[in-house]
Amino acid sequence: MTGSAADIVRRIREGALSAASVLTETKARIEARDPYLNCFTAATFERASREAAAIDEMRAGGQPLPPLAGVPYAVKNLFDIAGLVTLAGGKVNAGNAPAVADAPLVARMRNAGAILVGALNMDEHAYGFTTENSHYGTTRNPHDRARVAGGSSGGSAAAVAAGLVPLTLGSDTSGSIRVPASFCGVFGLKPTFGRLPRSGTFPFVYSLDHLGPFASTVSDLAAVYDALQGPYPGDPACAQRAVEPVGAGLTLPHGIRIGILGGWFHEWADPAARHAVQLAASALGATRTVELNGAEAARAAAFIITGAEGGALHRARLITQFDAYEPLSRARLVAGSLIPASWVVQAQRVRQQVFREALDLLDHFDLLIAAATPVVAPRIGTETLLVNGRSVPARASLGVLTQPISCIGLPVCTAPLWPGDGDTALQTEGLPLGVQLIGAPWREDICLAAAQALERAGVAECRPPLSI
Repeated sequence: MTGSAADIVRRIREGALSAASVLTETKARIEARDPYLNCFTAATFERASREAAAIDEMRAGGQPLPPLAGVPYAVKNLFDIAGLVTLAGGKVNAGNAPAVADAPLVARMRNAGAILVGALNMDEHAYGFTTENSHYGTTRNPHDRARVAGGSSGGSAAAVAAGLVPLTLGSDTSGSIRVPASFCGVFGLKPTFGRLPRSGTFPFVYSLDHLGPFASTVSDLAAVYDALQGPYPGDPACAQRAVEPVGAGLTLPHGIRIGILGGWFHEWADPAARHAVQLAASALGATRTVELNGAEAARAAAFIITGAEGGALHRARLITQFDAYEPLSRARLVAGSLIPASWVVQAQRVRQQVFREALDLLDHFDLLIAAATPVVAPRIGTETLLVNGRSVPARASLGVLTQPISCIGLPVCTAPLWPGDGDTALQTEGLPLGVQLIGAPWREDICLAAAQALERAGVAECRPPLSI
């Protein structure tokens, strides 16, 4: 592989590489490896060739290069890409007209010099945690192709883990960035709710949808996050905040106060997940366990809001095109469309109550640590999980630790750990498991700085697969 995004930019600026040569290598790698993984649902190599040529012309002309000049990337297929149909993982969308323009975040990546090479697989309409898509196939975990990549942004995480591209974009409503980042062993960032515009993407739940990046290093993750920042009036939920660059220097504040989330987050983590949290806490000097008492209630509220809004969005087409919908999610969408309005109102109240509780907690702590998933990636087709002796439905339970946090909109950086190193009793089979580094609203900088501290300490890393 050519290298990290930072390495690609540096070498293009120095003249050691051209954007065209990077694209050629990337295209060959995707064509060789993706048939075994099923990350991509569409390639945009013709567009990529034009974008790469523009970068090379800029350099030849002596013009300053943008911050992500020549870096290949891909996006979850719920982002609008001019000229492509926005599938959002659904067969029911395949007959829609192609997008007439790029989503704002895709346009920002283009303006930053990044080269778009394609669209990535996902759970249909982002309603799932495994990317076992009945229409477009299952995305396989690069570290063990018999296992899921996570979801719903499974293609996004797996493409980075497999070294197909150094950067991808995904979405997170209940854990759809953090779960696949954990399972595939990459870094992922779910920013504060309202930080990045969601316009030009196929929605799942307006009240809960977030967009964010994946990368193999924290510096790359910070660089792409900086490229994506900025107010956008077209999305009413997008806060009109000034850009606050973080990539120039990620440093944990002196005397940072870090809490280890117990209670719900300990109860629903198996021994490997708990060990991952201990490794991260030890490296960051965290010793105090704290609780977010409303975590369970926040998860319940998220289920109600998700079902109601998702069901309402799809209700008309479910009536006329039920058979075209994903068997794994269509019954849940129908059920969600029948949720009483009074339940949704109460769920939103609970959401605000737990948010206030979290803010009170974050008055005393700058960062909170929890596992991102209760277990390592399960095998494809798994129907139940065993978490601390309890058998639970697999697909719904993979977000048990992420859902309470996205419900209240806090920023989270997921860092990939390898808790089974040297401890076969944990039975991780050499697979990664991520930790959530959770900050106060608008403090993505602290989340990223903590992830980089773990990376520099050798505790968190994105390891290449042994084979694909």
